[in-house]
Amino acid sequence: QAPPVESGGGSVQAGGSLRLSCSASGYPSNWGYCHGWLRQRPGYEREEVADIDNRQRPTYANSVKGRFTISKDYVKNIVYLQMNNLKPEDTAMYYCAARRCGDTTYSRWGQGTKVTVSP
Repeated sequence: QAPPVESGGGSVQAGGSLRLSCSASGYPSNWGYCHGWLRQRPGYEREEVADIDNRQRPTYANSVKGRFTISKDYVKNIVYLQMNNLKPEDTAMYYCAARRCGDTTYSRWGQGTKVTVSP
């Protein structure tokens, strides 16, 4: 199974928006996989940003609630992360990950896509 593949990272100014995409065809929802976005900021441990289960129910870290939206195209097996009102502290490497929906930890990871937010 091919790992998830992220795209859409880049550099923006504070207040701007980006949309990340993740091709997760190797771990489709109809095979019982749920998906999430995590990030690793410089000097910090990797943290979960958002998760979406196979019933389209999202959860978010407090730091991104109201600014980020996770969604999933079940036909194309693409997971999106719409990021609005970006802040410099959102600068990080963002990773797409998949987990069996009955598990609490992710088992498959992408290579990541870099997001840089300037003041």
